Amino acid sequence: MRYFITLCFLLLSVMAGAQSGTETGVITGSERVQLPYNRFVQSAGKQIFFGDEGMESHALDLALSPDKRWIAVMERTSVVFIDTRTDEVSFVLKNNFHPLLRGANNTYSGIQWFENNGKTEVYWSVVNNDDRSFVASATWDGTKAEFGNLLEYRGDGIADMALPNEILVNRESDRNVIYVVLNGNNKVIKQDLATGDTIWIADPGVAPYGIAMARGKLYVTNWAGRTPLPGDTEVAGIPWGKARVDNKAGGSTREGSLTVIDSKTGTKLKELIIGLHPNEIVSDSQGRFVYLTNSNSDNVMVINTLIDEVTETVSVRLQPEMNPFFGDSPNGLCLSDDEKHLLVANGMDNALAVIRLSKKSAKNGRGKTSTVTGFIPTGAYPSGVAVIPGRGNIYTANLEAVGARLPSKTSATANPIYNSHNMLASVSSIPFPDTRTLQSYTDTVIALNDLSRAILAREKPRNGISPKTVPDRIGEPSVFKHVLYIIKENRTYDQVLGDMPQGKGDPGLCTYGANITPNTHRLCEEFLLLDNFHVSGKCSAEGHQWTDASIVTDYIEKNMRAWFRSYPHVQEDALVYAPTGFIWDNALKHGRTVRIYGEASSPVFKQNLSWTDVYNMYRNGEKVPFKNVTTIESVKNILSPTFPSYGPHIFTDLMRADDLIGELHKYEAMPGDSLPELMIIALPNDHTAGLRPGFPTPRAMVADNDLALGKIVEAFSKSRFWESTVIFVVEDDSQGGWDHVSSYRTVALVISPYSRLKKTISTHYTQPSMVRTIEQILGMPPMNIQDAIANPMADCFGTKPDLTPYIALPSNIPIDEMNPPLSSLRGKALHFAKKSMQPEFGKVDSGNDDLLNRILWFAEKGNLPYPAKYAGAKKNERDDDEPEY
Repeated sequence: MRYFITLCFLLLSVMAGAQSGTETGVITGSERVQLPYNRFVQSAGKQIFFGDEGMESHALDLALSPDKRWIAVMERTSVVFIDTRTDEVSFVLKNNFHPLLRGANNTYSGIQWFENNGKTEVYWSVVNNDDRSFVASATWDGTKAEFGNLLEYRGDGIADMALPNEILVNRESDRNVIYVVLNGNNKVIKQDLATGDTIWIADPGVAPYGIAMARGKLYVTNWAGRTPLPGDTEVAGIPWGKARVDNKAGGSTREGSLTVIDSKTGTKLKELIIGLHPNEIVSDSQGRFVYLTNSNSDNVMVINTLIDEVTETVSVRLQPEMNPFFGDSPNGLCLSDDEKHLLVANGMDNALAVIRLSKKSAKNGRGKTSTVTGFIPTGAYPSGVAVIPGRGNIYTANLEAVGARLPSKTSATANPIYNSHNMLASVSSIPFPDTRTLQSYTDTVIALNDLSRAILAREKPRNGISPKTVPDRIGEPSVFKHVLYIIKENRTYDQVLGDMPQGKGDPGLCTYGANITPNTHRLCEEFLLLDNFHVSGKCSAEGHQWTDASIVTDYIEKNMRAWFRSYPHVQEDALVYAPTGFIWDNALKHGRTVRIYGEASSPVFKQNLSWTDVYNMYRNGEKVPFKNVTTIESVKNILSPTFPSYGPHIFTDLMRADDLIGELHKYEAMPGDSLPELMIIALPNDHTAGLRPGFPTPRAMVADNDLALGKIVEAFSKSRFWESTVIFVVEDDSQGGWDHVSSYRTVALVISPYSRLKKTISTHYTQPSMVRTIEQILGMPPMNIQDAIANPMADCFGTKPDLTPYIALPSNIPIDEMNPPLSSLRGKALHFAKKSMQPEFGKVDSGNDDLLNRILWFAEKGNLPYPAKYAGAKKNERDDDEPEY
């Protein structure tokens, strides 16, 4: 196996100037903010905001300088320097200012300071648009940063990219060395820092992540544990290899591991099986203990380096006395300066857990057992943590800050508008709390997370209770026996329903209104209109985890926006999945019958087939040859082989609807009731193929999606199962457009004989609310803390059924209205059609979402200016993807 490691000595000194305007740090953000998954966030201290307002910015990790004056923050596309004396951004070093790093994304974590021959340097890992991987360096003089040398790493022939992550720069004997974890290549490499020469390469495990040194040994965490052995039947694919999985837990990885390596020789000394998805690891100052987080086990482990064994495992679960559910996501940590306490970043709790270390876990520890003494509120999803010595301030990198809440503007409306990819990054600066303040902080964290519904989710069912639409307690009877759960693609509320006067809409943002989506509008009129329903993620890679599992794992958070290893919207990467499984696993585990139509799978078909070929075959009643495939064992036996799965644009949703309706008729012909109790249906064509020649226009694809939905509802409402059936419809995310209320607000429908309420419901609901409602109806307990605390959608139902069938409305747009060929186009139309032909736009959610949004805006709005990048943008400001003609 070959490894390509080169050292780039650039004679050109590439220097970035301090950023102004939207890049300047702002000390605000003390208000309480509602997150789109039934929690609130309100950081203690103050939040320092930074980033490009026209992008999705994320603070991944941070490190304190040797002189304790500066915090270096690893933002997704830059390194940000914060002055700890003023808590203001002093300088921003953008990757774009280096010729090899233009468009590059920083990796998961691991930024480090190093004093080198009188110079103060910063090191971090980065991957550029060509999948070239680097460890970058910069010198810092207290005023500005200048790029230094780059170390380059290449994929090993199996991995597309080497994907360096955490690093450790160290002075050893008479030279400086660097240890680099190569997450993609499954390697750790030691090099001479000055020359880049390789000293050794070691094999730690699958997807190594964190690294720490103690007693001359390296400790490396491996996300997916040990390399699978030949003959292991419980393995599944991950990018660039395979991992050991637990098929009873939705195919998620079944172990994490810690590899101990001799730092001089690279010899593997020991391998420990630890918790699930281990990531951050740090050592104490004496090298006697190392501490690591297990994100998918909700705990921290302490390793005694004298014997290289786990001496203590500490749960960091919030309110464990009432909360047995998975979902705290510990992912970052640091020691207090006296090393008596460990501060742990609990991502999903939006808080730091404070652990008082025991005698067996720290030199200065107290007591027999380490104990969580309290929690400190931070921004959303804290990741990196640092502490100023002398009980100074605590700094946390908040990966989600306060969410996507930046306003933009357009001449289409006077309202501010929002998109899910416009957000700033943040760092919290929090004074180290005394005992009384920590108790107050803990009370705040408990209030912000409001886990009280988790208690209700565990109440035992009562005997003799009459059936209700949504039972009060799980296990009590429901009037419904069958649930259809339909998942669509990427639309905001205003994009589709902004023209409905019954709801809080903005007609100026409505691009797919009643003329294009008559069935969606009629269903909202005949049943109910939800004008305050929110998706929980910002894109499909997040969205399908929220719809299918009601949570995202740390793996998703760490890959946010960059998606180095995979874009897991079709569930093909075992590293992605929560250990609590998917909603279909939950149903099967509790004796429910399940059928999946298109979700968590992909179709294999002849690549020479065009959209027109497939459409003509469908229209002529011919069988279209394809095969659905899935990598998840539990899906294989419940996946429809005849319903075209998710991914390419060549299948119409009408074809999908007809297949589902055909199965419905077969179930009707059977004696008794064999219709599955849970049916999960993918209807993805409202995503569209942009202006790609050879495919229908965007409005035709949305119309196809709308008509398919109408036909499905009509068929079920005319069936003998209708009285006991409820249909839930939701978008996987809202990234494909703009909304004047929230970037997360989306289209959701509840359709049943008990839901003909003919009214608007403005209760705040989220995707976990819908999942929780399905679970409540089918008598299934919550999978994790996110659906456990979600509010069931009880006000979407009345007490008496109305069995009147729904009659689908015909489409006003021809389903085969095709995008014109390039030869007929000029100006912007030609520009956007060419952009739509990029290979990545051949599948759902594979292309640049911001570019697709611009394409769809132009397709429906023509030359009406696209929403400005900034709230204060000038009228003549334009984007690079929208050239002037």
